[in-house]
Formats: sequence, structure tokens, C-alpha cells
Amino acid sequence: MSKRARLERAISGELPDRVPVALWRHFPGDDQRPPDFVESLLGFQRQYDWDLIKVTPASSYCLADYGAQDEWIGSLEGTNRYTRRVVQRSADWLDLRPLDPTRGTLSTQVAVLRMLKEALGSEDVPYIMTIYSPLAQAKNLAGSEMLITHLRSAPERLHTGLNTLTESTLRFIEAIRRSKPSGIFYAAQLASYASLSQAEYREFGQPYDLRILSALPGDWWLNVLHIHGEAPMFDLFTEYPVQVINWHDRESSTDLATGKLKFQGAVCGGIGQWNPLHNGTPTEIRAMAREALDQTTGRRFILSTGCVMPITTPLANIRAVRQAVEPTR
Repeated sequence: MSKRARLERAISGELPDRVPVALWRHFPGDDQRPPDFVESLLGFQRQYDWDLIKVTPASSYCLADYGAQDEWIGSLEGTNRYTRRVVQRSADWLDLRPLDPTRGTLSTQVAVLRMLKEALGSEDVPYIMTIYSPLAQAKNLAGSEMLITHLRSAPERLHTGLNTLTESTLRFIEAIRRSKPSGIFYAAQLASYASLSQAEYREFGQPYDLRILSALPGDWWLNVLHIHGEAPMFDLFTEYPVQVINWHDRESSTDLATGKLKFQGAVCGGIGQWNPLHNGTPTEIRAMAREALDQTTGRRFILSTGCVMPITTPLANIRAVRQAVEPTR
């Protein structure tokens, strides 16, 4: 069965030939140069034969042209630390303008997708681009504490900034259509009770999420929503127009079985990002994968982790995830 057919059957609730599986990771350093980034993505795919490729650039790719600066200083997740924030005062939200995706850092990601498409040629490998929600972008422009301060003290100014970030994101999505991705990986950060109230996310997150997701091309059939954090507002997202939801299911109170009851598409997860993927053993990974398959009956399910794979994950553990979906002999 082709990877697309396998994923489509999983999403629809039919039984594929086997459960789809994929891990994704950052490639710090390599992600700064399109040729190196593409080769890293392809090398990871060739080694493990995942059912999809998730393109995971540094979160600053959509913000560097505003003046945001960051660096990788050894995070095991491969994520960068911001060294320069753009928004210092609430009035700074009013100064933002939509970015041109044919210029600057955004254009390098357009080039990454074009090069990835050319390198894959006729290979049956779906690929999806990471898109950070406008509220997640705002968090990275201002820092979490400053963003929440502005959200509560200068809401109209923040709304102006979020509208600008939404328009910039929509322009980027239009620019990558020619690379024919299968969809996007939409990262909704701050949709967590540890960060905001549900009413706050409904006002400052959800309208912008839905503007973007509702504008996606109709032929993008693999749109994945990622709800970040260990206390996700899962119920806010069950009607979002996506095919797959991914969240920290092993660290939150919403497990895979509960997620399937609430959402009509496929759920994605099952393996703990740190335990056991990074810190455990292949035996522990196989046991957790079996339990996830039992929870979901192998339908409407993609085996993965709740977030990015740590870049120092033991290779035997990665192989154990990939092998967990193969029929036993």
C-alpha cells in the first residue's frame, strides 16, 4: 500500500495494511542552509522510511525578517533560544507589517520545499510544512511573559499584531502551494491551561487559527494540528478543519482513546517523547506502542510522539518505533 493510501485509510477509519508511523526532529545548524536542511530531511527519511516527512525549521523562520534573532546552544530538542525579541512595548504590535514570502528568511523556506519536492521526484512520500500559529509567533516575538501582559493590558494592540501575523502566514502558505505539500503541521502553542484561560485562547488564538486553517487549499489532504503543552485545551480543537490531531498524550489527561472519542479524524502519538523514547529502551518502546495500538484498535491512528524527537535519541529506540508497526512473523 502506498504511504498516501495508508494514511488516507487511517484517517477515514478504515483498516490500512499497517498503522502509519512517523517521527520528526529539528536539525540545528543544518536548518540554516536549504541544501543541508533538505539533505538532513531526506537522510532521516531514507534511514527509517517514515510514512510522512514533517519539515521542522527553527521557529524563527517566520519572524527573522521582523528582526528576531536566535541561536542553538545545545537544546536536546534541537530548538533555538531567542536572543533578540522584537516586541518590547505594546505599541510595537502596531508597527508589524505582513512579510513578503519571496524575500528574506521566508523565501529560504519556500526554497526548502521546492528542493525537497525536486529531490523526491515521483517517490510516494507525503511531506508537510510546519506553520506556527499567530499566537505562537507572537509569543516568540515578545516572550511569554510580555505577551500575556499585553494580552491582558493592551488587547486591541495585540489583536492588530495578530491580524498582521495571520496575513503574513496566509501569504507564505500561498507561496508554498507550488511545491505541492500534502498539508501543514499547525503548531498551536499557548492552548494550555498552564498558560491561558480557555476564554483567553478563544479570543486571542482560535479566530486566527480558523482563518488560516479555513483558507488551506482543498487538495491538501494531510493537515495535522499540534496542541502543545501538558495541559491542552483539547475540547477547543475537536471541530478544527484538520485531518489529524497530535498532542502530548502521554503527559496529559487526554489519552488517545479519549481523543478518538472527541475528534473524528486520526489521532497521532502514543510514545512518550522523553520516556521512553529518549531515556528508555527498545523493550519499553515496544510495550508502549502495543498499549497505544490496544487503545486505538489500530484505526484512526498514527504512531508517533507528542512532540519533536530529541536529537540525542538512541538509534535503537528510533528503530524500535519504526519496527513496532510491522506485522509480527
